[in-house]
Amino acid sequence: MALADAPQKSSPVEGTVQQAQEQAEKSEDRKKRVVILGSGWGATAVMQGLDTSLYETIIVSPRNYFLFTPLLPGVCVGTVEGRSISEAVRKMIVNAKSSAKYQEAEAISIDPKNQQVLCKDTSAISVTGKDSFALDYDYLVVAVGAETNTFGTPGVKEHAYFLKEIDDADKIREKVIDCFETACLPSTTEEEKRRLLHFIVVGGGPTGCEFAAELHDLVEEDLKRLYPECAPYTKVTLVQSADHILNTFDQRISDYATKHFLRSDINVKVSCRVINVTDRTLTIWDKWKKQKEELEFGVTVWATGIGTRPLVSDLMEKIGQSDRRALLTDEWLRVKGTQGIYAIGDCATVQQRSLVEDVTYLFKLADKDGDGKLTYDELAKVLSEVKERFPQVEHHLSKSGLRILLHDFAEDPSKITLDIDAFTKALSKIDSQVKALPATAQVASQEGTYLAKALNHMAERNIVPEGPMRIRGEGRHLCHPFRYKHFGQFTTLGGGEASVELPGDWVSSGRSTMWLWYSVYASKQVSWRTRCLVVMDWMKAALFGRDSSRM
Repeated sequence: MALADAPQKSSPVEGTVQQAQEQAEKSEDRKKRVVILGSGWGATAVMQGLDTSLYETIIVSPRNYFLFTPLLPGVCVGTVEGRSISEAVRKMIVNAKSSAKYQEAEAISIDPKNQQVLCKDTSAISVTGKDSFALDYDYLVVAVGAETNTFGTPGVKEHAYFLKEIDDADKIREKVIDCFETACLPSTTEEEKRRLLHFIVVGGGPTGCEFAAELHDLVEEDLKRLYPECAPYTKVTLVQSADHILNTFDQRISDYATKHFLRSDINVKVSCRVINVTDRTLTIWDKWKKQKEELEFGVTVWATGIGTRPLVSDLMEKIGQSDRRALLTDEWLRVKGTQGIYAIGDCATVQQRSLVEDVTYLFKLADKDGDGKLTYDELAKVLSEVKERFPQVEHHLSKSGLRILLHDFAEDPSKITLDIDAFTKALSKIDSQVKALPATAQVASQEGTYLAKALNHMAERNIVPEGPMRIRGEGRHLCHPFRYKHFGQFTTLGGGEASVELPGDWVSSGRSTMWLWYSVYASKQVSWRTRCLVVMDWMKAALFGRDSSRM
């Protein structure tokens, strides 16, 4: 794929272009095998983009369908149906005109030394008597996602509901209806009614806020009409450990969402950390009041951060990354400390190369006249090449960004001269502003698309160098590092309103934004089947209300 700064021996992605060509010519006639673990955003993006005439491709996942996770909160309340936001992996393979093979199994162990994956059949049917098998790979793509992080809070796994899969949504939907039905029984006391009809959502991120909004709409628009005797007792509470909700969004959206929830009678508790969960109560620690508070509930949904899956934890321990929460990759998405293994999506994090780490090389490269000082023109010329190799600093190294950066050293940056110490200080400032990529479907999808193109490029016989210059050594990399492009983010707020944050400091909230949300999420469906079904579900819910039957 790409040439690393510290080349390894056995892969055409490392070393010089000439070495890559020689190794390609000496390779066996058989196609190299790419094993993809997972069926989520990243995995399906790789599968759809990978040229299977160049690779033998095998997809391994215990879930034989792709799930459009942004609409999962709507499944919990019947706004959309689970089958409307899922598409079979085999059908996606056929639609992509791919020769990839799919195997419904769970990867339980990775052997990076022998380049093998141990898989286990998780179905209820056993024909051969053996439920495990091993797959050899030349390249392995780990895209298994992540599980919900409980942060070790007692009682969460036993008494709270998560929101990661279709099964989770179905369980929540059934439990909510059960709470209303039980509350209507003549033997249920008023105290029990208040407990049963108190719904708590833990986590003030997009998933938690969207579920709280969907649940509130279900109660207000449908269930209060069907269960009028329960109306005085219903309550939705959103618990957030940070000092405001939607903290990954612009502050204006966070403030608008908080005010909207309060107007809608959604109880928002910020700066409150959950310390214990039982089958009936949830105990929080209020950081402002410095005291504990006990909340009784009928249903608690845990929608906090992400945790590491056992498969990923096991691999991290084998390669010396056990002190991390996600697999560490380089800018080409290769897992550090391994050969032929790539990781994308929520199970991985990209470590961008530090500018300061290469400060000596960069300084010599920029100092064309060798006087030990860098002028503005010298910086501008070399940084246009450097930002190819360091995509994370591109916006800092534009003309306006460079002038802002150098303003700390002189009022007129065009007349500035920097020695190596000042140059190091400037690069340190850029490094300090680099943020890790968010764990979103948008990132995973872009990583998968990039990786498929890079793998296709690797397999071509006539390799043409097209990547950025090598900071250490001669020549160029085969591919550009992965560059994430942010297209914005949405969140629904209930009551027919939504908020959006787009590049260029553009934010919007309200009913008109909800229509934009509808159009974008419908267009992003993976097939015309799911696109039509989702739109029909929305129309059905608007015309006839949500289905409240327990099925």
